[in-house]
Amino acid sequence: MEEYKMRRGEYLEERVPDIEATIEEYFGPITDTEEFNGSDLHVVEEPDNPVFDRIVAGAVSYSSKKDKLAVEFHERDLEELMETGDVDAAGDANDAKNDFLLECTGRDAKSRRESMKRSVEDDAEKPDNV
Repeated sequence: MEEYKMRRGEYLEERVPDIEATIEEYFGPITDTEEFNGSDLHVVEEPDNPVFDRIVAGAVSYSSKKDKLAVEFHERDLEELMETGDVDAAGDANDAKNDFLLECTGRDAKSRRESMKRSVEDDAEKPDNV
């Protein structure tokens, strides 16, 4: 599960007041919920794009900091996509993921990568179990 921060000074509930409708708009009908870090996330069991097997997304609340967007994309293997002729849908799937994350976080793919890189570097500098 990946967690994404919003841009400085922005909040998820302000950017996307109705997260359920936004998920359904990009990926298809929500069929279930799943618990993650004390928050209920929305599950799309049969996404509209055939590249995806399943999608879990929603807001994760933290008491001491801003909410984050948590997302997990389950995608089919390339061989399976080739067998079913769904390889052409891969571009649309990638666009849907990036557009959804941009709308929710206000960050494009480049800034999301840089932010995750910084958080990994920060974690590497912390001592282990001290």
